[in-house]
Order: sequence, then structure tokens, then C-alpha cells
Amino acid sequence: MRVTKKITRGVLCGLVLAAFPAMCMAQDAPAISLRPFAAVAFERFTATDTFSSVFGKDTGWFYGGGLQVTFHDRIYAELSASRFTEDGNRVFRDSSGRVFNLGIPLTATVTPFELVGGYRFHPARHHWLVPYAGAGVGWYRYQETSAFANPGDDIDTRHAGFVAHGGAEFRVHRWVGLAADLQYTHVTGILGTSGISADVNEIDLGGLAGRFTIVIGK
Repeated sequence: MRVTKKITRGVLCGLVLAAFPAMCMAQDAPAISLRPFAAVAFERFTATDTFSSVFGKDTGWFYGGGLQVTFHDRIYAELSASRFTEDGNRVFRDSSGRVFNLGIPLTATVTPFELVGGYRFHPARHHWLVPYAGAGVGWYRYQETSAFANPGDDIDTRHAGFVAHGGAEFRVHRWVGLAADLQYTHVTGILGTSGISADVNEIDLGGLAGRFTIVIGK
């Protein structure tokens, strides 16, 4: 029994000592911190056939920024906006599945507004590394314009979607952090109603992106 008690006490002491640095960090962190950030993301769209047919590729860059609010450097809420713009051509898909370029230039723009909440972890051994994970909702605007469009051909529509991300922030300075994460978005209600996306039965405007941010603040 005495040996068991000693082992139990030793384990408890070890757990307390291991958690102590993280507890100290949480106490030193401000109760609320406002952290503006700039972001760039490279995304592979889920609607691969649609984007490849119209733009010649199924990937693209998003540029933007936002504001993150942290509470005791643990719980966070993040509001961001970004934009993707790409030039392509209108296409037609026949009954056999062949895609023809109609030679009508178009410009597509995707503008996401995303609200995410999550948690920041603090490994006891690596104070400079802060893993995080979060999920939330987004509002996505899709615009498609063409100089030679007939009335009703241009598109301007919006729909809500789901967003989740997970990654890590590297503290390079007391007031500066660099973060990298993977972000997944799922946005239905925009694609799949007409045009090439309906022909190939692709309804998701979202995708998987690698996102990089620079954060200012504690």
C-alpha cells in the first residue's frame, strides 16, 4: 500500500510539474487580445472538372486578412475576408462528355467572409509553438462576368457554407507570429444549378487549402 501511495503521489507531482509552465503562460497572457492578421491561401477546389474546364486548372490563390480575438490565449474567435479572381472562358459540354471552348472570356471572383471559433494548445516544452484547431461558418459570394455576355448570363450569387481549419502558430517575436494551417470549406447552393457544373454534377464551391498568415499581437 505504501509503495502504491508513493507511486500515485509521484505521478500526480509529475503531472503538476508538466502542466505548470502552461498554467503560467495562461496566467501571463492577457484576458483579451485583439490580433489583426494578413493571410494567403492556395486552394484545390472540390469542383475539379468545372474549374479545369473553365480556367484550365483546379487550383487558385486567395488573398485577404482579418481579426482574431483570443481569450487568455486559449479560446479564439476569428473573422476573415479574402478574394479569389481568375480569368477563363465559357465552355460547352456535349452529350458524349466532350468539352468545347466557346471563345467567350469571363472573369470569376469568389469572396468568402468566414467566422471561426476554436482552441489554442500550449505544449509545455515548446512555448514558441501554438497548435490550434477551429470550425465555423462562412458566407461566400460568387461573381461571373463577361464582356460579351447576353442579358442574364452574368452571375452574382451568395450562399452560406462550412469551414474548418487546424495548424500551428510559430512565435517569432513577442508581438509577431507566423501561422500555417490546412483549411477545408464546403459550400453548396452556388454550383451545380446550371452550366458546366450542372453537366458534370459538381455542387461544392469549397475545397482544401494551405493557408499562411502573419499575426500581429500577443
